[in-house]
Amino acid sequence: MEQSSDRPFTGKRILLGVSGSIAAYKAVELLRALMREGADVSVVMTDAATRFIAPLTFEVLSRHPVATDLFATHQEMLHLTRPEEADVFIIAPATANTLAKLALGLGDDLLSTMVLTASCPLIVAPAMDGGMWDHPTVREHVDQLRSRGMTVLDPVEGPLASGKIGKGRLTDEQTILQAVESCLLPKRDLAGQRMMVSAGPTQEPIDPVRFISNRSSGKMGYAIAQAARERGAEVLLVSGPTTLPVPPGVRCMHVETAEEMAKALTTNFRWSTIVVMAAAVADFRADKPSHLKIKKQAGAWKALALTPTEDILHTLSRQRTRQILVGFAAETDAILAHARKKLTEKDLDLIVANDVTTKDGGFGSDRNAATLITRDGADTPLPLMLKRELADHILDALQPFIKRAALPKPH
Repeated sequence: MEQSSDRPFTGKRILLGVSGSIAAYKAVELLRALMREGADVSVVMTDAATRFIAPLTFEVLSRHPVATDLFATHQEMLHLTRPEEADVFIIAPATANTLAKLALGLGDDLLSTMVLTASCPLIVAPAMDGGMWDHPTVREHVDQLRSRGMTVLDPVEGPLASGKIGKGRLTDEQTILQAVESCLLPKRDLAGQRMMVSAGPTQEPIDPVRFISNRSSGKMGYAIAQAARERGAEVLLVSGPTTLPVPPGVRCMHVETAEEMAKALTTNFRWSTIVVMAAAVADFRADKPSHLKIKKQAGAWKALALTPTEDILHTLSRQRTRQILVGFAAETDAILAHARKKLTEKDLDLIVANDVTTKDGGFGSDRNAATLITRDGADTPLPLMLKRELADHILDALQPFIKRAALPKPH
């Protein structure tokens, strides 16, 4: 069926799962929003969800019977047919219990059984209370789901049902719709491109147990690698030490030191058509690392001789043939001035400037705010957003450079 530009989800079948959270009422508005975009939506609810909102509400609005019980629907095989027919499967809200079931592959109710039989993209929008989102087990389950290619949207911070203020509220409707659009209408504008992305920190040894490093988590680089792969690029991720799972379909080289990262990037530079230097490479290394652990002394450690590490991006810039180069400027002051200087000195096509002191953004955070600066002199300030969203903005900004690179060279 041909899509309408005004109703982009026309002809698409969406399965909406609702689990037992106080945020279940928000799924009603999500259902209406999906239908306004043209989607045909069917709803499946857990037994706990029906304690918060009646299935009849979803049934009347969706114009489809609501599935709630695995055994009652077994004769119609809805646990098989509905996931098979769906173009995308959304679970919103998803409780911590639901996340655990999905991560462990349990199928003890209709919703979890449908997940096991589904082959379409799955979007999970968690909602929970009392600091549960930050519990190590919940974080582990989320990482497992993301490593399998599921889209797990972070909840947002705000007043919770318990009266606490914390991160656990169901993310906004627009964020979920954007995730659905990414699944239903994926961009393939990087097909044919070979992208090399660096990510994370480096660790420069002082002795066998100590090292020089920084606060980089690698989340921004990993998000860029994931976004590029989803948009059709062949991706090589060169990663410093992180705890992040490698995005599906991405080839990864793990390194520790700046020297190892430089070697990996320069070795594969000619292979690449686009290089995104998102890693936070240590600027200095110990001049003479000790092969033995340095013992604690009674007095102060008065000096540690340091040597500058290689400026990897500058090296790559001098070796470039046709590659598009992207750098990052993580700064604490005069953000744009420092970024423009780096852009010029290293002959970059694009630089991403961000203030690492921003609350809820920067190192270690799932979100970031940045300004994209191109060699053409254009500045694009972007508000605080998920790093995965920022990754797409960065890749969007590369499109003019990709088009120019494809033009015939002048004689």
